[in-house]
Amino acid sequence: MSALPKPFRDALDNRARQALAHWGIAGQEPELLKYRENAVFRVHLADGRPAALRLHRAGYHSAAALHSELQWMAALGNSGLAVPQPIATTDGRLLVALPEGGAFAAQHADVINWMDGEPLGESGKPLSHSPERLVEIFSALGASMAEMHNLADRWTPTEGFWRPTWDEDGLLGDRPLWGRFWDCEGLSPAQAMVLSALRGDLRRHLATLPTPAKDFGLIHADLVRENVLVGEAGVKLIDFDDAGYGFRLFDIATTLLKNRREPAYGRIEAALIAGYRSRRALSAETLSSLPLFLVLRSLTYIGWFSARPELPGARERVLRYADEALALTKELGFT
Repeated sequence: MSALPKPFRDALDNRARQALAHWGIAGQEPELLKYRENAVFRVHLADGRPAALRLHRAGYHSAAALHSELQWMAALGNSGLAVPQPIATTDGRLLVALPEGGAFAAQHADVINWMDGEPLGESGKPLSHSPERLVEIFSALGASMAEMHNLADRWTPTEGFWRPTWDEDGLLGDRPLWGRFWDCEGLSPAQAMVLSALRGDLRRHLATLPTPAKDFGLIHADLVRENVLVGEAGVKLIDFDDAGYGFRLFDIATTLLKNRREPAYGRIEAALIAGYRSRRALSAETLSSLPLFLVLRSLTYIGWFSARPELPGARERVLRYADEALALTKELGFT
């Protein structure tokens, strides 16, 4: 995490304490862990237990969407899956609205329980585990992902439940969830031209998916290395900020994409699929569409960084992710 200017950091800490007052624990120094989509702090509850405070990015998700995220995490946790659980305020709310003030627009905050474990890895850095340990981890991750999909299919959301939809429109429509990757700021004219043509090709591929590959329902949508915690007891899934309705292959592709250059990738992919199949059906016909979803996932990063020019190196990343996505497209036979 890049160092924030001290005046802003001080204001951010004060904003965190403003939120913590709703849980009756404002008299502490919150520890900033991440400042990206959300500002995430490690805090302590009144009984001393650690927890995570999230200050949500203003305007990114509605109150209904955030309530729904917390509701689904609670349902998964109640069914035995290792995911964060929401913690209510002193007056019983799971989500609080913070008014506009100072450097901050109106935004929402929540507190979830602390999840022990170490992140599986960090994007752009080689995984540190042995190949044998990676097989254990990705097998457990595949099983947890499949169980999450099973639980989602059995669960009935309450009225008003809303989460984004990672369908054809959410990925390739005029207003994709993570941005118009084919004509966003920062692309070269050549990249924009090829990506625009690719978008049309991918829409045709999605329209002709084999029936088993159309498995669709609630997904995590961002099970990258940083969102998988590893410990002796197995794996834990965190950061449901982008969870919504989508193709189950999109979850699998998201986990695999950033590991494709790992020396042990063949074992990683086989372990993830075997773990998934231990809990949920996944046919060879379904897996034949995995390359399509690897490409779709790679394209999302272009729009994501283009929409966040304030992040360090955002423009360079847009260009790099565009080149990487087009190289992957060629490698997997889509051009």
